[in-house]
Amino acid sequence: MPVAVILGSAFSQGLEQAAEPVVCLTPFGEVTLHRAERGWVLFRHGLPHRWLPNQIPYRAQAWALHAQGVEALLVTSSVGVLNPYLPLFMPMLVSDVVMLENRLPDGSACTMFPTPTEGQGHLVLEEGLLSGALKAQLRALADDEGVPLPQREVVFSYAQGPRTKTAAENALLARQGMEVNSMTLAPELVLANELGIPAAALVVGHKRSVPGGPTLSDADIAGSLERSNAAMSRIVRAFLARGAPVPFGNRLYRFG
Repeated sequence: MPVAVILGSAFSQGLEQAAEPVVCLTPFGEVTLHRAERGWVLFRHGLPHRWLPNQIPYRAQAWALHAQGVEALLVTSSVGVLNPYLPLFMPMLVSDVVMLENRLPDGSACTMFPTPTEGQGHLVLEEGLLSGALKAQLRALADDEGVPLPQREVVFSYAQGPRTKTAAENALLARQGMEVNSMTLAPELVLANELGIPAAALVVGHKRSVPGGPTLSDADIAGSLERSNAAMSRIVRAFLARGAPVPFGNRLYRFG
């Protein structure tokens, strides 16, 4: 099963019953993955929802995916929108990630090598955290499903939770060129890349984090939310059914 999808609480509905739970033992703790069609589903907050963003066992989850031979990973997230010109309730690919401190919520470095470990090394980003080949594959799958993705991709900013950002923090991020943000996603991309797993990220804006942008009525919001969830579900299911491995574009530099 070469592909996997990481889902948050916003997009898990409908896949819980369609996937078979499999318990995986890792050096970082026990993780439950869900077997679905030709791939794996990971519910990052647990199923039912158990972990706040600062409690997610990121290393254990990444290790479990690697141990199952995952060769292409789609990470999803609901996000706040910092760019007033971006649409709400529409799946968008992430072009790049800003993670100002390479740390997990517990304060430790965001790495699979928290202590001296055989095979450890420096992640050298030659392509970046997001795989171009995997993004192209997702675009093709979305087109086939009749839910094409916008050509414009977005810059993602990681801000640890569990609290939301202040208005001043959001304004600062927007001025610095960040376009969307959430409390997850970035650690998963970093750890997957350290393990040699090509990754892509698909996000949906659920709120405007800075003033501006078109105003939507409650009816518009409800309809747009339903359409975006349906579109995300179709893309995720298509990836699990027809997704394929892609070449890894980065490398791990090891000494010796």
